[in-house]
Amino acid sequence: MHDLGAGFGYFWKGQRWVAAHSRWWGFGLLPALATVVLYGAALAGLGFWGADLTAWATPFADDWGSPWQDLFRGFLVALLFAVVLLFAVVSFTAVTLLIGQPFYESLSEQVDLSEDGTAPESGLPFWRELFISARESLAILLRVGLYSLLFFALGFVPLIGQTVVPALGFCVTGFFLTEELTAVALQRRGVRLPQRLALLRGRRMLSLGFGVPLALLFLIPLVAVFLMPGAVAGATLLTRDLVGPDEPDATTGGAAHGNATTGNPATGPAQKTLTPGQYT
Repeated sequence: MHDLGAGFGYFWKGQRWVAAHSRWWGFGLLPALATVVLYGAALAGLGFWGADLTAWATPFADDWGSPWQDLFRGFLVALLFAVVLLFAVVSFTAVTLLIGQPFYESLSEQVDLSEDGTAPESGLPFWRELFISARESLAILLRVGLYSLLFFALGFVPLIGQTVVPALGFCVTGFFLTEELTAVALQRRGVRLPQRLALLRGRRMLSLGFGVPLALLFLIPLVAVFLMPGAVAGATLLTRDLVGPDEPDATTGGAAHGNATTGNPATGPAQKTLTPGQYT
């Protein structure tokens, strides 16, 4: 339970950090604003054509009498919208982080610099970092998609589908939200997706304490936009708890980070050092 509370604490610490550094909060809003326009259009389309899609997918109910046909298809529309909305919460973060890669990487570096005056750097070219981020985000979205299909199917189970399944859905969504957000800081430390997942599973309650509140709040229209900069800041602080500010090789013993560093592979990623008067 300590980790659960600590995860929730990092959520608030991140929001407080951007509140105290308003320039970085505004800086981090831009990619989220661009993404919310795209997602708003997609969800509006689902709301407009969802009933038609459900009717097309359930031809066996065409001959059902009233009110059973309307109740059945109405339930499927609501369930479909709920599953898509949960998927959108995680994919929104992934897409926003991809669009805003340079924005959020700079913000994450500033959080590290504000803590101890140093920040790890991967040493990779921007295009290479973008490619790795896109590939790993796609892998996460595929995982989330599979979970969404499973929860959609389990939603038909009486009682469990209306109680346990939604709760599990928020836990899974929160876990993968934490993965996506900590990826910004962990990629700078040379930690790739398999190691990140293992690291977060090892501190599962910490991950849920941070991600589940975000998953719930992200369901409120436009809230995700305003919380996104603080979420990246909080995830960076959480990352420092996971691996330590000066221990980038805590999960893999150092060897696995060799290809993502400059200088001696055994020393981990290069460090950006704060000079007097540099941090604002």
